[in-house]
Amino acid sequence: MKADVAETDRNTAAGTGAGRVTRRRVVAGGAALLGLSAVATAAYAAAIEPQGLVVTRYKPTLPSWPTGRKLSVTVIADLHAGGPDMMLPHVRRVIDTANGLKSDLMVLLGDYVARYRFKTERLPDGQLTSELERLEAPLGVWAILGNHDWWYDLKAVRRVLADARIPVMENDAVKLGGEDRQFWLAGIGDQLAHPLGRGHFRGVDDLPGTLAQVHTPDPVLLLVHEPDIFPRVPDRVALTLAGHTHGGQIRVPFIWPAFVPSKFGKRFAYGQVVEEGRHIIVSGGLGTSIIPARDLIDLIRPSTPFFSRGTS
Repeated sequence: MKADVAETDRNTAAGTGAGRVTRRRVVAGGAALLGLSAVATAAYAAAIEPQGLVVTRYKPTLPSWPTGRKLSVTVIADLHAGGPDMMLPHVRRVIDTANGLKSDLMVLLGDYVARYRFKTERLPDGQLTSELERLEAPLGVWAILGNHDWWYDLKAVRRVLADARIPVMENDAVKLGGEDRQFWLAGIGDQLAHPLGRGHFRGVDDLPGTLAQVHTPDPVLLLVHEPDIFPRVPDRVALTLAGHTHGGQIRVPFIWPAFVPSKFGKRFAYGQVVEEGRHIIVSGGLGTSIIPARDLIDLIRPSTPFFSRGTS
């Protein structure tokens, strides 16, 4: 995946994977890029390597993904384009890396522009559009919106994506793939879209309404910005892809996961999580939020490709 670009390995089928899954298993393995194979920003601290970019691959066991139905996905999450750490040269590297993965599908998981207090420079909307419109994949490039997109200049973000000819999914589902490779791509609206004060929010997400649009037995790939909705995602969904947490962004011993923006703490902070047979992969994200620093202390270990059940 991508620094938060994530990419499912190109030889992705439906996951069998290794080992028996207990009630809950967490498989760490990527930082920023997310998807099935991930391009991730690793060891991403302001004083260490704010420009790092690593490809991480996931190979989950997906019970509801048909054997032999291959799919590769590149995921870009939490780009937060802007200074000091995500200016045009870095954004360009992310786009080049994502295209170089040659995946079947590319998805963007929200939070496209840096809006934090310590931002030093804004990347002009036109430059961001020019980079995003270079993204390409046979099954298309699809996007959802994140909380920062809703909180800061929503119209500008919508315009950037529209000008880049990238459709935004907001409680939508679309069937993709050829006759023998069909699957549903679903994307929900943001869960924190409207701040109500005192830590309360009103979302624009409609998970039941989105899944009601799925009218064939083909597998479902679900895009969400915040992972907190995962406990409500039914096992009808083969895999959920999320961003938002930045992997905790700053993993300081004895303090982490205090910086994980989730009511579940570190439960869905980063990587592949399996609960009761349901799968989610949470991207560590590419950019930074709140402050322009990242420090992922754990090492990133590239693993085998993404969806793989039986042969791949």
